[in-house]
Amino acid sequence: MNAAARSCRRAFFPLAHFNQVDPRLVQAELRHMFSRWGQPGAVRVDNGSPWGSSGDWPTALALWLIGLGLDMIWNDACRPQQNGVVERSQGTGKRWAEPGQCDTPAALQNGLDDTDRLQREHYPYRGTASRLTVYPQLVHSGRVYQAAHEAQTWQWQRALDHLADYLQPRQVDRSGTISVLNRTQYVGKTYAGQTVWVRFDPVAHHWILADGRGTQIRVKEAPELSAANICQLQVAGKK
Repeated sequence: MNAAARSCRRAFFPLAHFNQVDPRLVQAELRHMFSRWGQPGAVRVDNGSPWGSSGDWPTALALWLIGLGLDMIWNDACRPQQNGVVERSQGTGKRWAEPGQCDTPAALQNGLDDTDRLQREHYPYRGTASRLTVYPQLVHSGRVYQAAHEAQTWQWQRALDHLADYLQPRQVDRSGTISVLNRTQYVGKTYAGQTVWVRFDPVAHHWILADGRGTQIRVKEAPELSAANICQLQVAGKK
């Protein structure tokens, strides 16, 4: 594998399902790609872990990306065709790298690196010209990313404002509690079996719980939602 291939890898994680991959490994690969290619203006992702949460509050990885200044575009559930270019690229990479012929995960990673470089830099795309020749401006987005400066450039308020757009239902259990981002919140036993609605107040930085008529029931602190927790991907997902 040459230096060019290493700098623009399609990361392979040797696990059966992508939701088994530690989101911190995904974050590390994204940092690597942003450093090499520049930050994109937006990312299109599906609703599976670690990108989405099937209509619930966004995952920590998504909030981290939002704080970096990226817009999130979530595909509708079970609609991979909405991201058809990427899906087709994944298929091409799989055929060319021939996973069945690779003895180790490292060998498959090398194969993916080589086929990516071949498709981008050498394979005819328009006439005899490669993709890199036709689109030289895509070598870098122009939006510089430096991991060393992330703490100074990451926008906490942008993540807070995004959270404020969500209004989520929760059914109160027999003990009068609900779960919000894997943290138990007490509503009251008189509400057992009822549905309450939860939203985040980005100014006061707390959860607001309301009944079906919109009447506020309780206000709860949200210590799990901090800039440090989001950037370290320590905000839990829904149970």
